[in-house]
Amino acid sequence: MKQEGREEQEDEIVFDRDSETSNHKKQILIFQLSQRLIHGDLLSRIEAAKDLRKLARKSSPKSRSNLGASSLIQPLVCMLLSPNLDAREASLLALLNLASRNERNKIKIVAAGAIPPLLELLKFQNLSLRELATAAILTLSAAASNKPVILSAGATSLLVQILISGSVQAKVDAVTALYYLSACTENENCPMMLDPGAVAPLIDLLKECKKHSKFAEKTTSLLQIISNSDEGRTAISNSDGGILTLVQTVEDGSLVSTENAVGVLLSMCQSCRETYREPILKEGAIPGLLRLTVEGTAEAQDRARRLLDLLRDSPQEKRMSSTDLERIAYKIAAEVDGVGQAAETAKRLMQEMVQRRLNTA
Repeated sequence: MKQEGREEQEDEIVFDRDSETSNHKKQILIFQLSQRLIHGDLLSRIEAAKDLRKLARKSSPKSRSNLGASSLIQPLVCMLLSPNLDAREASLLALLNLASRNERNKIKIVAAGAIPPLLELLKFQNLSLRELATAAILTLSAAASNKPVILSAGATSLLVQILISGSVQAKVDAVTALYYLSACTENENCPMMLDPGAVAPLIDLLKECKKHSKFAEKTTSLLQIISNSDEGRTAISNSDGGILTLVQTVEDGSLVSTENAVGVLLSMCQSCRETYREPILKEGAIPGLLRLTVEGTAEAQDRARRLLDLLRDSPQEKRMSSTDLERIAYKIAAEVDGVGQAAETAKRLMQEMVQRRLNTA
């Protein structure tokens, strides 16, 4: 037993020495990379950035923090300003790998002054660099302390331009970046404003994605922000299939995306019933709204009920008989609660509609 204990201790000593040797080699490699990035010629700096990208990609999150703690980030950020496009691309890829799944490095990259040159890259005609810069803004905007810096630098309008004219991947990244940045305003007095020009690409993306997906939640969240302005509401109404896509999201979306989508429709109808009531009814909104009063979140149920109240006096609803409404309510109730409870649930739905009418009469 004593012999076994000695062998275990010897194994631990060997392991510790191996670990120390490995760490020492890494420190030497990091120092060499920093020297090449700082003092090397252009080609040497590009190759060093590529080597660092590979090293960061293979490193654990803890090791990636060690890379960020060294004198590597600042020279990489400086390379973003290089007139050489290969240097910019190499530094961008290295920074992306350093920031991946590492909050500390995200913060250090922004603190090193990366945002202004990244925003300049969003204006480039070079599609590859624009796409990489959009991915970098997305990655860095995930850190809470970075959001105000990115917003104050004017990122919103440039990300909207990416939404309008970027590649499909860049558009997807721009949506997520804007979604992250919108969370920054929750504790601020001035909410983030989005250009109505973002509506058409957002609607197109919402058409193509699954309505219950996380991406649909982000897209509808941005549309809800846009619907807070007259220009935004008009853009949604004028967008090809805009209202229909929102109605479909109310019907098929997740709890979050349905809440957002009905919020957009409610904002439109509250702003001008005469303008938006008929288009919303024309797209068959009532069945989805009735369903939402039963199975949505508390906020979605409230929004759906308020929107139904705004829609009820329209000529379209007057043409819809009580029998039609009862049939719709029964079908929804059967799907939600089963055939056995359908009659009771449908009756409750109809009673709630009647009661709301009496309360607002």
